[in-house]
Amino acid sequence: MNLVDMLGSSPAEATPEAICARRGCRQAAVVRLLWNNPRIHTPERRKVWLACPEHAPWLSAYLSERELLRSTEEMAP
Repeated sequence: MNLVDMLGSSPAEATPEAICARRGCRQAAVVRLLWNNPRIHTPERRKVWLACPEHAPWLSAYLSERELLRSTEEMAP
C-alpha cells in the first residue's frame, strides 16, 4: 500500500484542476503565459500564469503592455 492509498484519495483526486489566474475566475485553464520581470528576475527565470479562453487575451495584453510576457504555450488537454 502506498501513501496515496492510505490517505484515501487517488492521484487524479489529489491533483487540483488548473484554473485561470484572472481574479474571480474559476474556469479551466487552456493557456500558459510565461513571463518575468527583468528588474527583479534573472533572464532565464519564468513565472507562469494560467488562463482560460476568455481571459487569455486580457492577461496576455496586461503582461505585454508592461513588457513582461516572454511566451505563450497551449496546455495539453
